[in-house]
Amino acid sequence: MSHPFKELGISAKLIQGISELGIEKPTPVQKQAIPLLLEKDRDLIVQAQTGTGKTAAFGLPLLTKVDGSIPRIQALIVSPTRELAKQIGKNLFRYTKYTSKVFTEVLAGGDKIDVQVGKLKRPTQIVVATPGRLIDLLKREALSLKHVKYLILDEADEMLSMGFKEQLQDIITRCESRRATWLFSATFPAALEDLIKSTVPKDTRRLQIDSGNVVNRKISHYFATCATSEKNDFVIDYLEKKPSEERGLIFCRTKAGAIGLGRALAEKGIEAGVLQGDLTQLERDKVMRAFKKERVPFLIATDVAARGIDVPDLSFVLHHQLPEQIEYYTHRSGRTARAGKRGISLVLLDPRERKKLKRFEKELGISFSAY
Repeated sequence: MSHPFKELGISAKLIQGISELGIEKPTPVQKQAIPLLLEKDRDLIVQAQTGTGKTAAFGLPLLTKVDGSIPRIQALIVSPTRELAKQIGKNLFRYTKYTSKVFTEVLAGGDKIDVQVGKLKRPTQIVVATPGRLIDLLKREALSLKHVKYLILDEADEMLSMGFKEQLQDIITRCESRRATWLFSATFPAALEDLIKSTVPKDTRRLQIDSGNVVNRKISHYFATCATSEKNDFVIDYLEKKPSEERGLIFCRTKAGAIGLGRALAEKGIEAGVLQGDLTQLERDKVMRAFKKERVPFLIATDVAARGIDVPDLSFVLHHQLPEQIEYYTHRSGRTARAGKRGISLVLLDPRERKKLKRFEKELGISFSAY
């Protein structure tokens, strides 16, 4: 029987590489995007939630099209955060275990820029970069984008919400010889639609994966009404009852809230990492390493600090407060129920926020049950 990825047009050697990673059955975004991207050089806009297999959806066609014998940058993937950029780079490297070599360089803040300048002197076919660091390196003339054929903007809404609009426009302008732009995003705020208008033709093909559900269907959504003064006690009780193998993310709206909750958990002997904006890159890496290697079962984070986190097998996401923006709920809850698994998203709701919860339900096409 033919392999399902072979039917999509993926080569036997790439299939061998992804099979070793446990990727056997295409997800909906892979099923729809891969044949379109392989068929011809075309622009494509894809709406799909976090954790739906987007990296393979654009990565496998890209690795099929890029020529490893040509020693120059043919593809650029722009990603909002260091963590996500490194994850994409690692996945592309793993996919090509059995193919002829295609070299990928990851360029992100937090790593020494002089080391990156040195590495770019080697033959490189694909660059994965965060917008800020890429602009810094372009200013130093450490690389050129004039031969880029394929430009991929991953989690485009996140990049705009982080304030990278000008940098993105600069990067897009520099990729003047590109044959195709592939844009992936979970949500499409007005600012992103404006960027799309100035980047690709009006009739560019759009894919909406499970368009009736912007949020992953495998997530069960709950709320617990809770006064602000009781929230930390609720979280402590919730975590103490969790089986030892369950891991999860707790979102706080503010840096002070994240630090305060971290202290409250520590006092009760509950181990949790805390990610907040004041950490140095070294401190941030240390917290993330402990969480990824399962040395701590829980991670507390603010929305800004959590961008780009990709940790498999999280069984729940806990919201200490509802986020300010509806699209943040999509990104927060999308950290659980990845790769076809189920997950729980639980909001601690101030009694005055009932109307706000109803708005979230209506706009995201989900329903919250009382916990």
